Amino acid sequence: MADRALVVLSHGLESGPQATKVAALAEVCAELGWESVRPDYRALDRGIDRETVEARLSRLIDHALGANPLVLAGSSLGAYVSALASRRLPVAGLFLIAPPVELPGVEIEFDPAPVPTMIVHGWADELIPAEAVIAFARSRRTGLALFEDDHRLHRHVPAIAALFREFLRGLA
Repeated sequence: MADRALVVLSHGLESGPQATKVAALAEVCAELGWESVRPDYRALDRGIDRETVEARLSRLIDHALGANPLVLAGSSLGAYVSALASRRLPVAGLFLIAPPVELPGVEIEFDPAPVPTMIVHGWADELIPAEAVIAFARSRRTGLALFEDDHRLHRHVPAIAALFREFLRGLA
């Protein structure tokens, strides 16, 4: 199989491949000539534990095989799984939206590969405290954009898409 520039877009828990944010990122991919794929994790939405996270991770990896360059992007649990996958795949970059920097009960360290990374988060995120994400971004010296929004970041989808566009352009 020939190399293919690919972005794997991973949705969060209780979401789907047509979710607003991943759909907006897919449009950016098409605009810039990147192939994108959106794995469907909905059948795994029975909760968050090590088994379901590993199943999501396996599904993501299956979609990414043969890609070069490969970018992983995800929202919430999709961001967490993308970060985990970055340690198992040759990743050119990570774009993480509202990433849970720790997941109680899963016990898999949030330790993304040291590749170009952009994190997007909401100041008023009710599920993942902004302070935890800020501390993580500071410890890694990674890009971070904070918006006055909640976990879903719905009011800032166009701004997130613009950041993603610039992120992909920066990798080219």
